[in-house]
Amino acid sequence: MISVATPLDVTDKKSMIRVLLVEDDEDDYMLTRALVSARENANIKLDWIDSYESALKALEENEHDVYLVDYRLGHHTGIDLIQAAQHLGCRAPMILLTGQDDLTVDQSALELGAADYLVKGRIDAQLLGRSIRYALRQASVLAEMASQENKYRSLFERSMDAIFVASGDLHFQDANPAVEKLLGYSREELQRLNPARLFANLNHLRALRFNVSEHGQIKDYETTLIHKNGRKRICLLSVWAVEDVIGQPEWYQGIVRDITEQKRAQQDLILAEKLTMTGKIARSIAHEVRNPLTNLSLALEQLKDELNTDDEYITMYTNIIGRNVDRIGQLITEMLNSSKPRELERKKQDFNAVVKSTLQLVNDRIKLKRMRIETEFAQENCQGMIDSDQVKTALLNILVNAVEAMQEGKGILKVRTYTTDDARVCVEVSDNGGGISEADRQRLFDPFFTGKSGGMGLGLTATQNIINSHKGSIDVESELGEGTTFKLYFPQ
Repeated sequence: MISVATPLDVTDKKSMIRVLLVEDDEDDYMLTRALVSARENANIKLDWIDSYESALKALEENEHDVYLVDYRLGHHTGIDLIQAAQHLGCRAPMILLTGQDDLTVDQSALELGAADYLVKGRIDAQLLGRSIRYALRQASVLAEMASQENKYRSLFERSMDAIFVASGDLHFQDANPAVEKLLGYSREELQRLNPARLFANLNHLRALRFNVSEHGQIKDYETTLIHKNGRKRICLLSVWAVEDVIGQPEWYQGIVRDITEQKRAQQDLILAEKLTMTGKIARSIAHEVRNPLTNLSLALEQLKDELNTDDEYITMYTNIIGRNVDRIGQLITEMLNSSKPRELERKKQDFNAVVKSTLQLVNDRIKLKRMRIETEFAQENCQGMIDSDQVKTALLNILVNAVEAMQEGKGILKVRTYTTDDARVCVEVSDNGGGISEADRQRLFDPFFTGKSGGMGLGLTATQNIINSHKGSIDVESELGEGTTFKLYFPQ
């Protein structure tokens, strides 16, 4: 390796720019050395090597600030060396030198990472010095930008929040691992995915697009997103525009927060308060009504002994009074049972077996109504910490309602069990009945709310109470004219 340097009394060592010339023609080296020796290039120190192989060794040593690379290097080209430098992790700028002005070579060199492209016959000392200093400054700026990008990329990748980057129509361009975990899709799958597949309600996607387009942002928009496995998650979406230099939206970034568990906790609290209130009402009614009801029943029995029981009218009226006294007593008992906390005898047992034994209780009813039942039971370990008798009661209420909601001869009851990612077992009951309106779905578990003639409206209240006692949860999905699906979750 041959070196030539400017006198040290002209320029401080710290400001020296170390340049390596990779050139197999000594005459061209002599010419380049002469240009570097000019006064305006006093802070440039030039070294020279004459082969591709030597250049690779020099790149590994990484002792130079800038590389001047001849296009022709024996069997290799300067472009080959630029690519090799990138593979070796060399970040020093590389300037390609060529003997002829070729636009194709120029473009290829710049696309592959060359800092500049110079034609040998047109180089003077001022141009060469300026090109070297510009390349060095540009490399410094790029290195700083890369450092900043790595810092923010690290924040992006490691963030516990689900962060994404999207185009104007909300197609994913990038997403961090938290988004992948939330939605179940890989980054590459999200980039190819139509965002409409993620929204349970397409009107929400349209509203998002409109607000982002009109106002440049939307904050904490509540919607339901669909996981890759079909599971639904309630989320808050915040999206805002990132503008270009003239103030026009160039791309969008956003954050997704999963509030499913928070919503579930709120609903559980509301239901617990409802059950508490129902219990208070039930105990008040039991206290205020049962005593006079007992007196009424005793008086009725005494009256029967005093009256002529052969008179059919007297018998008819006393029977009517007796039946209604019994019904009031039964109503009070059911109301008390549906609202009071359950004393459970929980133990770990086969959840599939409990569901199968409950299905046997409605099997005859299904056959009489000429309906079909389809089952799918979890193959993996489907154990749950449950009170089997209580779970059967809760599930039976759901199954009976499903059968009664379907048309005779046309009903299809689907029952399947599975385990979830959060260590729960689930039984899913679907019917193809008339469905439930959104207004009715909100009141479904309220005491005394019923859509059946003659029903007391306490079956689902009791079911909710049993599930709450197990620290489980229940979800309902329904569409008018399509049917209803109940999902009962119990901890494993």
